[in-house]
Amino acid sequence: MKIGCVKEIKNNEFRVGLTPDNVKAYVAAGHHVYMEKGAGIDSGFTDNEYVDAGASLLDEAADVWHMSDMMIKVKEPLPEEYPLFHDGLILYTYLHLAADREQLEALLQGKVKAVAYETIQETDHSLPCLAPMSQIAGRLSIQEGAKYLEKRFGGEGILLAGVPGTPKANVVILGGGTVGMNACKIAVGMGANVTILDVNLKRLEELDNMFGAHIQTLVSNDSNVERVLRDADLVIGSVLIPGGSTPKLFKAKYLPEMKDGAVFVDVAIDQGGCGESSHVTTHDDPVYIQNGVVHYCVGNMPGAVPRTSTIALTNATLKYGLQIAKYGLEEACRKNEVIVSGVNTYLGKLTCKNVALAHGMEYTKLQDLIG
Repeated sequence: MKIGCVKEIKNNEFRVGLTPDNVKAYVAAGHHVYMEKGAGIDSGFTDNEYVDAGASLLDEAADVWHMSDMMIKVKEPLPEEYPLFHDGLILYTYLHLAADREQLEALLQGKVKAVAYETIQETDHSLPCLAPMSQIAGRLSIQEGAKYLEKRFGGEGILLAGVPGTPKANVVILGGGTVGMNACKIAVGMGANVTILDVNLKRLEELDNMFGAHIQTLVSNDSNVERVLRDADLVIGSVLIPGGSTPKLFKAKYLPEMKDGAVFVDVAIDQGGCGESSHVTTHDDPVYIQNGVVHYCVGNMPGAVPRTSTIALTNATLKYGLQIAKYGLEEACRKNEVIVSGVNTYLGKLTCKNVALAHGMEYTKLQDLIG
């Protein structure tokens, strides 16, 4: 199979879909890899490293798209890339289609076989290709939140851990999944007061066993969320429905009750965000203030640490990519039902139920299309 990888064009997106080691693995399996020149530079990988691994370098992204049977990326294609789609192209990347009707329609019209990292789900319900970026985003959320609590960014001007004789910051984490747990780990490590909320009592028990007296666990409901937000200095939104729109737990009506200079980091913004007051921001212009609350809603948070993110991501995605390249998407799906869960569009049909529900569109079961 002809595998392609281009330089990401999303604002301040420095990750890359393939490392030289990944290229070596695809080439060893008998595939041909085309890389756009300079695609890996921002993640610390030189063109020479890709050539040494067996890739062919092309000057223009359009040429890579044209040559490829399967395009491996990090982030969703942007509108200027839509004309580069071609019938039957396998697109293997993050898509987040529940929050992006325009992209969804472009994929359907282009008859792209789109496989989304974020909806690949193992039999134990884990999300292996989303997990490493959730780990990074969770840890980064506390790092960024602590920074924007500084007065010069509009924050309260407090130190997360405080010092002897001063109050510690109150950190509230909405959602106890991979993002929430990793945010909790860093917040506890920095010495903050941490409250974490989730609807799943079993998960709260796991977190309680993990962190003990260092955290407060609460059932996530409107009353509890509203109450803890009044005293919160830093709020992390880490709610996820795989492939679907994120529920709005952080309601606009709570903002006037919160402290001036409190910070809200909406890690769920890729899927539409868990805040009613959230809208996507970029690394160039990451925050805005509404009702006195600083909102950080960057849509590609892990792109800020591309070396770590690229290696972590490709460690997870290579396994499934090699299966798709070896067998073709259809046969790979027949052999491994886990890959089926990643297919969001197939030759003009919408094949992810949660995306279909998010947009009120017709859903087609992939197995009915491929037999």
